[in-house]
Amino acid sequence: MAPQNPEVPDDVFAEVLTQITQFVRTRAVPRELEIASTDEIPDDLREQAKAMGLFGYAIPQRWGGLGLDLSQDVEVAMELGYTAISLRSMFGTNNGIAGQVLVGFGTDRQRDRWLPAIASGDVVASFALTEPGAGSNPAGLKTTARRDGDGWIINGGKQFITNATRADLFVVFARTDPAPDHGTGIAVFLVPADSPGLEVGAKDAKMGQAGSSTADVTFADVRVEAGALVGGDAETGYRAAMASLARGRVHIAALAVGQAQRALDESVAHAATATQGGTPIGDFQLVQAMIADQQTGVMAGRALVRDAARAWVDETDRRIAPSVAKLFCTEMAGKVADLAVQVHGGSGYMRGVAVERIYRDVRLLRLYEGTSEIQQLIVGGGLIRAEKKKAQ
Repeated sequence: MAPQNPEVPDDVFAEVLTQITQFVRTRAVPRELEIASTDEIPDDLREQAKAMGLFGYAIPQRWGGLGLDLSQDVEVAMELGYTAISLRSMFGTNNGIAGQVLVGFGTDRQRDRWLPAIASGDVVASFALTEPGAGSNPAGLKTTARRDGDGWIINGGKQFITNATRADLFVVFARTDPAPDHGTGIAVFLVPADSPGLEVGAKDAKMGQAGSSTADVTFADVRVEAGALVGGDAETGYRAAMASLARGRVHIAALAVGQAQRALDESVAHAATATQGGTPIGDFQLVQAMIADQQTGVMAGRALVRDAARAWVDETDRRIAPSVAKLFCTEMAGKVADLAVQVHGGSGYMRGVAVERIYRDVRLLRLYEGTSEIQQLIVGGGLIRAEKKKAQ
């Protein structure tokens, strides 16, 4: 399929990206220690992000967003990944897995009702899929939705839900009860956070990504109207989940590249100035070898992300390429961060040093939007199935 014309021309996007880069480097990077110590994104950074349109940069212009396509999205993500990635988390679900469910699968009425507020940042949307027994594989969902007159009653619980404590709207995945004769039986519902019976738990204490908010969400006889069913079709849910997760995997891969680039830059800067026995450690060949491995990973990851994003926009590969990109780039970021700590020596193990934070933060990237092992199954299984199909 031929590439689609983006809503934002290249010259305009270049200006947008420059503004985002300046915001990250001059406003966010200097506040990283504050974010880490308070476990919050400062309100002034949040407000500036809203003013810049970052809560809706991937939402089409029809609904008030900037209208960036995925090829442009990944360039933004690589810049956002250069600082504490909790900054990106505060508007990541609006642009990504929650917002894109509405963009791709919502009815016109649902889109007109919610997307303008999501794009402006007046509404924070949260993607409520993961459960204790259903993470990377949505087929294991236990949360149920049963018909009740002209509406639905939702019961169940979710965990690790990003932005849950700040959410105004939950995009909730539930298994319809009774189960259908065919199909997955998974539906998606738009559930306002103030719905009776909906409870958000305490903010999770995590290994890293200070400033991002995740929590459990429970639904006890939460009633929603018929119009809350995304797409107006109970069979839309599984397709919506798979499409949103696949797109999100390319974005997460780009975020990993940004984190790896920051770890590399910190490593080079440290190696050029820190001395051992009066000699800059960057003059030592084994240190140079570690930096070379970091640079190789970053460059390979950046090229792979851009290629996967183009394949998504062109609609030539929306399954294998996203998983390849996420698998390689998130694993790569972990290796680059580990090398960064090694280059820094003992100082790299100290709180307050950027590479120590990055080392902890990037670990999560290999887990959400599908673990590395799930990506391996998607890639390997997909290739084998395609070959079998050719042989038929």
